[in-house]
Amino acid sequence: MSPDPAPHDVCREVVDAIGETVIGDEAFFEDLLVAVLARGHALVEDVPGTGKTLTARTLATALGLEFSRIQFTPDLLPSDVTGTNVFDEKDREFEFSPGPIFANVVLADEINRAPPKTQAALLEAMEEGQVTVGGETHPLPSPFFVIATQNPVEQEGTFPLPEAQLDRFIVKTSMGYPDLDGEVELLRRRAGRLERSPSIDSVIDADAVEDLREAPENVRVDDDLLTYMAELGRATREDGRVDVGVSPRGVQRLFEAARARAVIDGREFVTPDHIAESIQPVFAHRIVLTADATVSGVSKADVIADTLDSVPVPTVE
Repeated sequence: MSPDPAPHDVCREVVDAIGETVIGDEAFFEDLLVAVLARGHALVEDVPGTGKTLTARTLATALGLEFSRIQFTPDLLPSDVTGTNVFDEKDREFEFSPGPIFANVVLADEINRAPPKTQAALLEAMEEGQVTVGGETHPLPSPFFVIATQNPVEQEGTFPLPEAQLDRFIVKTSMGYPDLDGEVELLRRRAGRLERSPSIDSVIDADAVEDLREAPENVRVDDDLLTYMAELGRATREDGRVDVGVSPRGVQRLFEAARARAVIDGREFVTPDHIAESIQPVFAHRIVLTADATVSGVSKADVIADTLDSVPVPTVE
């Protein structure tokens, strides 16, 4: 009987499998996998047509998980997400009809187009791992992972997520446009779509995903690095260009993301590089710039880069 593959090898297979179907940056795929391993959720901000839906569906397939997509619109009700009680004429009683949120991987497409009440229903489910309908609590499938998307353009008629709700996502990332070779490959695949449609097989199943999510718990983090992460968080609060810095919960999410990256990297301990790779997708959406900084063209990426430069990096043996 062959031994189970190492978590790093499984992660590598998953990323490679996604790359076979989706034309995109490997770093983006790893950001999503970090969110899965760290038991969090991901927010993807990108223009339409970059392949967000295909990526989410492919990730679910590679992990052997059930996939569901919810298109958020201004008239979407909370019950359209969570489900509702339906009266059964035969049994003369109400029966719960689950909504599309009852899946392992849920794509919440254009979350900022739904009203706050509907957004709150999704975010509550993300936090609690359950929904309550008609006074009854229904647990969501496990594992449960949400990929929410929002469009950075066409903001008229949208409902931007408040900072407190953005904090519920462990990472915020973007797919971006493919390079020239990537776009040519997209056209090549489109030309041959009738002969071959990009598809992948599952790399693991739901039980193996649960085991994989345990792997970061065994990753060692030295005390010097714990101090380093806390200092990075505090530095964002002390920056004059920042109105609201990263909260203690945000620092915890950096810790969790860094451990997940160590697993993907095949390391048994966290290094400063893992923290540096994680800080942008974990910290950026948790920072609120001052009005003066925004007018002056300061970006959150600038603040984070300066934060990394200002805090001394500890030496890890």
